Amino acid sequence: MTNPYGSFIWYELMTPDADGAAAFYGPVVGWAIDGSNTSQAEGIDYRHITRSDGGSNGGILNLTAEMQAGGARACWLGYIHVADVDAAVAAIVEDGGKLLMPRMTIDVGSFALVTDPQGVPFYVMTPVPPAGNPHAENDVFSPMEAQHVRWNELTATDADAALAFYRTHFGWGQEGAMDMGPLGQYRFIQCGGTGIGAVMPKMPQAPMPAWTYYIGVDDIDRAIAAVEEHRGSIINGPDQIPGGEYALSGIDPQGAVFGLVGPRKG
Repeated sequence: MTNPYGSFIWYELMTPDADGAAAFYGPVVGWAIDGSNTSQAEGIDYRHITRSDGGSNGGILNLTAEMQAGGARACWLGYIHVADVDAAVAAIVEDGGKLLMPRMTIDVGSFALVTDPQGVPFYVMTPVPPAGNPHAENDVFSPMEAQHVRWNELTATDADAALAFYRTHFGWGQEGAMDMGPLGQYRFIQCGGTGIGAVMPKMPQAPMPAWTYYIGVDDIDRAIAAVEEHRGSIINGPDQIPGGEYALSGIDPQGAVFGLVGPRKG
């Protein structure tokens, strides 16, 4: 694939109620979520997220009781593109991260679930391009488009250490920042020259460091009304961001934190 190493190339919602999640994100974002099991693993309920343009924007893993008993919880996870999953895992573990799920290989590639040294989970993945299209480019992340993830925000217990870790392992750049006063610096991160998100200190009220993925919507006020109508809740925002659009963070009905970003049309 032509995506640079270090790119976010997939997003996955882990949830105890895939039907409920589909009923929420469909009206809020505009996605269609396949109700059939598309997993290659027996006993796994995995569903694809499809945009209105026909493209895929990730998947939903329906958590079993066994998975939940093992500690799995409702959350969004990102997949980061690496050249070799085993080498990436070994380097991450050596640097203080942890391996949560060993490498798996399916038709679309190999992946493993890890954490950074501060305990924040994410996947590393080496994808296999579609048959007949070795130069395919994955577009689940797009900085400006609705129904894609537009921003990846990491809150870290130690923001300096987090930046050093992700720069070392994924080649990210760090240029530009916003001063948040006593809250610290909101530092922008880049991959392949494209702005992909930011790293900031964890707020005292936040229970743990985490990635939050901001999904593009066509109208932030329409999306807020849909969140409230479909039993989600808003944590912060909407706040105006550079460029004039608005961003917010929320919790879906199953307990997963998400972000939304888009224009105000009213």
